[in-house]
Amino acid sequence: MTLLAPRSAPLPVRPLRVAGVAVLGAGALVLLAAVHLTQGTAAVDAADLWRLVTGAGTDQDAAVVVASRVPRLLAGVVVGAALGAAGAALQSIARNPLASPDTLGVDAGAYFAVVAAAAFGLRITVPGLPVLGSTLVAFAGGLTAAALVLALSSGGGAAPTRLVLAGSAVSLALFSLTTALLLLFSPETVGLFAWGSGNLAQIGLAAVTQTGPLVLLGVLALLVLGRRLDVLGLGDDTAAVLGVAVRPTRLLVVAIAVLLSAAAVTVAGPVGFVGLGAPAIVRIVASRVPGMHRHRVLVPMAALAGVLVVLTADVLVRALLGGQGGVEVPTGVVTTVFGAAVLVVLAQRFRDSGPVRSAPAARASRLRGRGGYLAVVAVLVVLVAATAVASLLLGDAKLLLGDVANWAAGRGGRITTFVLDTRVPRVLAALFAGAALAVAGTAVQAVCRNPLAEPGLLGVSGGAGLAAVAAITVVPTLGTWALAGSAAAGALLTAALVFGLAARGGFASDRIVLIGVGVSYGATSLITLMITLTDPFNETKALTWLSGSTYGRTFPQVLPVAIALVVAAYLLTRSRDELDLMALDDDTPRVLGVPLGRTRLGLLAVAALLTASAVAAVGVIAFVGLVAPHAARALVGARHARVLPVAMLLGGLLVCVADVLGRTVIAPAQLPAGLLTSVIGTPYFVWLLWRSRR
Repeated sequence: MTLLAPRSAPLPVRPLRVAGVAVLGAGALVLLAAVHLTQGTAAVDAADLWRLVTGAGTDQDAAVVVASRVPRLLAGVVVGAALGAAGAALQSIARNPLASPDTLGVDAGAYFAVVAAAAFGLRITVPGLPVLGSTLVAFAGGLTAAALVLALSSGGGAAPTRLVLAGSAVSLALFSLTTALLLLFSPETVGLFAWGSGNLAQIGLAAVTQTGPLVLLGVLALLVLGRRLDVLGLGDDTAAVLGVAVRPTRLLVVAIAVLLSAAAVTVAGPVGFVGLGAPAIVRIVASRVPGMHRHRVLVPMAALAGVLVVLTADVLVRALLGGQGGVEVPTGVVTTVFGAAVLVVLAQRFRDSGPVRSAPAARASRLRGRGGYLAVVAVLVVLVAATAVASLLLGDAKLLLGDVANWAAGRGGRITTFVLDTRVPRVLAALFAGAALAVAGTAVQAVCRNPLAEPGLLGVSGGAGLAAVAAITVVPTLGTWALAGSAAAGALLTAALVFGLAARGGFASDRIVLIGVGVSYGATSLITLMITLTDPFNETKALTWLSGSTYGRTFPQVLPVAIALVVAAYLLTRSRDELDLMALDDDTPRVLGVPLGRTRLGLLAVAALLTASAVAAVGVIAFVGLVAPHAARALVGARHARVLPVAMLLGGLLVCVADVLGRTVIAPAQLPAGLLTSVIGTPYFVWLLWRSRR
């Protein structure tokens, strides 16, 4: 994949062209600001604003503008400038066009730190500047996340895919931990869910007046370092020869960029993908305006572009949804959808880079003998059975094996019957959904030939979840099969979108992953948007669905995923030889007469349907489709005749363990199973990335 490659020399600045672009941007900003001030729930329009400017306005109009609209406008300016400048700096330091506060996990780390501080009552105060205390907390969390992501994505050519995958994994783990805190400490963290999607609504000017100067100083610091950043663009060796301290400069720029991002998070929460989209827009313009790549021009222009992106998103939200809709719908949802589209567009321009395509687990595994394979299967069957029994016995009400036997024979007491009637479907849902996701992940990794691919990262889970939430929203009394069908349709449409876009210019595995990640971000934002619009005060509904939960499952809801698993397991077992061949390359299957396009499409359709059935049963659960196939290959080798059943058992075991832990560790309170699978799966994913650095 192409990166921000070292340049031979900075192009000369064309002052008139740069000034022309700056004037156009400033004019657009003034126009957007004027429109922005006319929007809101109060009846204050452009004529009222003009009367205020000329001194003829009423005190009521002035109060509305000063107390509500001006703070929101200034928040958009501060947030957009901070994220635009931070994104430009991070892209230059990483020499990676996909680097941003989102893809480096900075926003997720900052958000987690703020929520954790609120949940545990930790307060860092700065005398006279209370908002800056939250900024320092966010800075610490964002800097830690960025350091981890940069360490994981180094090596292997520093490919954009590695950066996005590492950032997505770290962000997902932090989101899971944040969600757990939001659920467990609801009174202490009230209002932080909507804020976590990026909300410009302000109460007064305190946040803006305290973080605004900090953002201005950060942008000025980047301008001072602009010459060093230009020289770093020539390559580390050249920069060192020219007297630039490479490592200290990188660390300083990263710290400034993280501080800017933390300031933006403090003001409005994580406003998604402005740091990716704004510099991308400026770099596109810079290709036609010589000299704009110089950082003393690039940084302020990226900051201006960031402001335009944020204000445009906010204006669109309130123009389409009205004043009240603009209050309820976070601006960050719109910017995330925009950023996801930018990520997809950028991904289509890349060529495959290779380093992430060989799986450490697959390289290290040895094909076990038949006796070893049967022993692995036997051990896993015993573990799954033992976990299922423990899941039936444990929970807020403890049972005995005799209680289960009496229930099965129809002789259980009223309390026992009630407990097991609700607990058995949950256990079955966890087992079947985990097995389905594991089998789907096995097929996806083989077809994509990418060991880091899985249904969640490819957007299939997000598409299924979006369709299911839409169906429930439109028809709250929707039946089980209709819900499963809606999820299946969403999964198939998403898979078709991802692989259709990836097929343009070649079916490269890295491109598939990047496009899938972009689509996944977009689908998650649309789910948040839908829930916010239809049920804005039910945060638990959103968190539970997006986190994956077996709560309230019934036998009819388990049946679709059970049937899908049986059918898919049969079809994929029959196609085990094709899976083995497709995992090698494109040429070998063709030589041996395998119709590559049709087979690939059929296998992906099976994986999408499996994912949809699992999502319809338990919601969105991440990393099972990644961890289970890898662990299976490590245990029994790479042949899919053996990988499929072992992965199925491992997937069911993983989700069932996560479910019973979520129900018992903090009983009677509960944690969704998807949160725990993320916490379990992320370290494994991190280990895979670390192992593949060379």
